[in-house]
Amino acid sequence: MSLIDDRLTELGISLPSVAAPVAAYVPAVTAGNLVWTSGQLPFVDGALPETGKVGVHEGNVSPDDAATYARTAALNALAAIKAEIGSLDRIVRVVKVVGFVASNPDFTGQPAVINGASTVIGEIFGERGVHARSAVGVAVLPLDSPVEVELVVEFA
Repeated sequence: MSLIDDRLTELGISLPSVAAPVAAYVPAVTAGNLVWTSGQLPFVDGALPETGKVGVHEGNVSPDDAATYARTAALNALAAIKAEIGSLDRIVRVVKVVGFVASNPDFTGQPAVINGASTVIGEIFGERGVHARSAVGVAVLPLDSPVEVELVVEFA
């Protein structure tokens, strides 16, 4: 077992299978010593747990639920990275997290939603998980997903 696998077990996290692409792309690409993931949706067993816009009004995906989905999307991205490089122990640093939030027009809490991804990365990787980040509100995401997360990691 690896150190990161041990850490995942300690945290009660199991990485999912790599999510199948929903269009013409691959889940992750290596360029030099970086891995770039495609945008990962919060698929659980091949399905989105909820769809729609994030906001604080009735009928919207709640910000707390969206943060949980951002966490799930980040774990899906880690699964894609592991499939690309063989072991998450090879990660030297998480360089960047990019998060998109399908937002109700008056919703401005995108940073708190994407904290769901950033927090789990920090829990897993500690100092190696400290990263740059963007949290962007958008009108709509593929399949009406509330969130999408991309990762860029450096590996050895």
